[in-house]
Amino acid sequence: MLQLRTAGYKALDNLRSRNLFPPRWKNTQELEEATDRLMQQFLAERFAVSTELGAGFLMGELLDRAVRTDEAEVMDGEGLPEAEKLELVEALDRQNDAMGLYSLYASLLFPLVRDIAGRTRRTPRLLELASGSGGLALALASEAERDGIAVSVTGSDIVPVYMEESNRRAAEKKLPVTFRTLNAFTMEAPDEEPYDIVLISQSLHHFTPGQLAVIIAKAEERKASAFVGIDGYRDLLLGLGMPLVASLQQIKAFARDSLTSARKFYSEPELDLIAESAAGAGRHAVSCSWPVSVLSVRFDGGKPICGVRPQ
Repeated sequence: MLQLRTAGYKALDNLRSRNLFPPRWKNTQELEEATDRLMQQFLAERFAVSTELGAGFLMGELLDRAVRTDEAEVMDGEGLPEAEKLELVEALDRQNDAMGLYSLYASLLFPLVRDIAGRTRRTPRLLELASGSGGLALALASEAERDGIAVSVTGSDIVPVYMEESNRRAAEKKLPVTFRTLNAFTMEAPDEEPYDIVLISQSLHHFTPGQLAVIIAKAEERKASAFVGIDGYRDLLLGLGMPLVASLQQIKAFARDSLTSARKFYSEPELDLIAESAAGAGRHAVSCSWPVSVLSVRFDGGKPICGVRPQ
């Protein structure tokens, strides 16, 4: 909503004028704590700004507060059997494929891949964190092969059964994609060569603001050229539409998770807050165009992704 965006950026300006934003930190623990605290200050400030701006702004603020949730998704439940987790992420893969989202994501990422290849004079290495059952990583490798784009793709997650199934699918499709179990907060891998692009797709809302800031900071620490986060656009229409589309697969937990996800998506000013807290000013861009939000950060001095190409 335009009113929320306007109030959000005014709230960020107010926090900046009081020297609260961006926060100061010395290590990732301080970064996580400071970013989570700052997000709460931001939401309180946005409420105050909306109140000052009038009834239309306040109505949007109150609606957003009513919709917002910290509820965990079913697929994130610690007690959920791995087989049921796999069923949910495979349902998401099918939906993304049917909606053409993976092709959209490839069109956003490939110009970045080409730019980094030109800068490094080698094949860029892409690491997808929280890759689930591997749908996007496999789609990127397939479309890159079709378009003659040189890129090395690795998918990762902390759920072993996801990686087992992803490697099986990669072998079945004969695609050069590697999947490995990896902790997104440390990104510790046996490779000495750094990944050029660290990617999170449709999982930004699974992480707290502080956790996302830590992941961005870790990507820079691991010598990446760029971080890219892709998620849904925070919008009431999408919040209503997502569970309706998800219900077509007749998996109750998947439809419920779709609604929860839409309620947890970050707004454009919130993504700006997270990125600048982690990487400082002037190195990131946030592009929000229904139904996708894209956050990109460049650590190598290059230009971040600055646009979303609608379907």
